[in-house]
Amino acid sequence: MTAVAIIGGSGLTNLKNLRITRREVIRTPYGEPSAPMVFGQLGGQEAVFLPRHGAGHTIPPHEVNYRANIWAIKQTGVDKVIAVNAVGGISPDYLASGTLVVPDQIIDYTYGRANTFFGSEHKKVTHVDFTFPYCESLRQTVIQAAARTQFKVVGRGTYGATQGPRFESAAEIRRMERDGADVVGMTGMPEAGLARELELCYVSIALVVNPAAGKAKDTISIKEIEKNLETGMVSVRSLLEQVIPLIVQG
Repeated sequence: MTAVAIIGGSGLTNLKNLRITRREVIRTPYGEPSAPMVFGQLGGQEAVFLPRHGAGHTIPPHEVNYRANIWAIKQTGVDKVIAVNAVGGISPDYLASGTLVVPDQIIDYTYGRANTFFGSEHKKVTHVDFTFPYCESLRQTVIQAAARTQFKVVGRGTYGATQGPRFESAAEIRRMERDGADVVGMTGMPEAGLARELELCYVSIALVVNPAAGKAKDTISIKEIEKNLETGMVSVRSLLEQVIPLIVQG
């Protein structure tokens, strides 16, 4: 059984430090996943990797087939999932680009996305508890691994998931800040909810790549985001190498 799955976000369409052993196309009742599953060794342990936006980063956040992705991951036999997300910082402690955040809460602002495995075709109304949307034991393992590195890591926070693909207005960010969101991204939901429905232990490592709209003097710069993604994902890859062995040993 593969121990850990990693879902790569913007800036992480491949794991350069993953020693690849095979690739597998997995069919699902919900259509095609974003890409074939990539199996290999990371930190000396088995891992499977899936790029959320496709191998060439061609799938925008609102068109990702989240159900197919999560279903396919479940079919590999994995029970723990680390999702990597690029985010904008909202709250003061989360504004610095390069900060790694391990959120403990999420607010869903998305719409029109297929967001459940439990539709009317199941003939029975099914609810899942989502009080604590991220797997706490896995969160603590990530935080423990981060303590071994020199990277700035914030061990809590609320992720606000927006529709995309456009960035938010300054007024939308002010509303989200009033709601209690600390960071903003476009892929946190329905991914986290779907993982809970399939009883996967799911955690997010969110990389801050820019201050959110209205949180800096200038408008959002795509070039600056790309630069911060490139440097920040080096930290993410290093952190993953620390995390995977801890998960397997634990």
